[in-house]
Amino acid sequence: MKCFLPLLVLGLLVVSCSTTKTIVDKPIIFNEEREILTLEYLSKRYGLKKDDPIIVPKMIVLHWTVIPTLEKSFEAFNNPSLPNWRPDIKDVSGLNVSSQFMVDRDGTIYRLMPETTMARHVIGLNHCAIGVENVGGDTDQPLTKAQLKSNIWLVRYLEEKYPIEYLIGHYEYTRFENHPLWLEKDDGYRTKKTDPGTAFMRRVRKAVSDLNFKDIPQ
Repeated sequence: MKCFLPLLVLGLLVVSCSTTKTIVDKPIIFNEEREILTLEYLSKRYGLKKDDPIIVPKMIVLHWTVIPTLEKSFEAFNNPSLPNWRPDIKDVSGLNVSSQFMVDRDGTIYRLMPETTMARHVIGLNHCAIGVENVGGDTDQPLTKAQLKSNIWLVRYLEEKYPIEYLIGHYEYTRFENHPLWLEKDDGYRTKKTDPGTAFMRRVRKAVSDLNFKDIPQ
């Protein structure tokens, strides 16, 4: 997939690619505090002592935000430290949740972080997973056809760049508990997930079946 020179549009960096899709750079705050918290997460949760929060992507994890707008979804991820309204995971780490990508309801793809910088979006697998968040996803705002098309495009884009082996929905993450990629040290740290929905995952998988990703553990 060939990408052309970046364009600056309304203060956002836009990378235009040969398939008519674009990736808009809309970075969340990644300052010294977030880097320290990320390195602490890698060390304490996974036993990985690193000098930088770089990952080698082996997996793409699709999500939904269950937040109705791009602005509010971005706001939820922007601060380096976890907000008080997430007490369920705050005691595990103060690092805020995030993802490398966010797809708005009109299908616009935003890159929130460098693709190979660790984001906190999936228990046990952050060290090897690129996260794709889709705005919305609750009962009142099911994911859109535009989001479906953009997720399919983005999966193909990432598969061409990185040694991606697995494509999963967030709800499937616990199936990796006995897999070599699973590194979470706390057997009690799990949360139940349903995103991005089984129907959405089925459609994405069908559209990229030619990429021959590995089957996820049973």
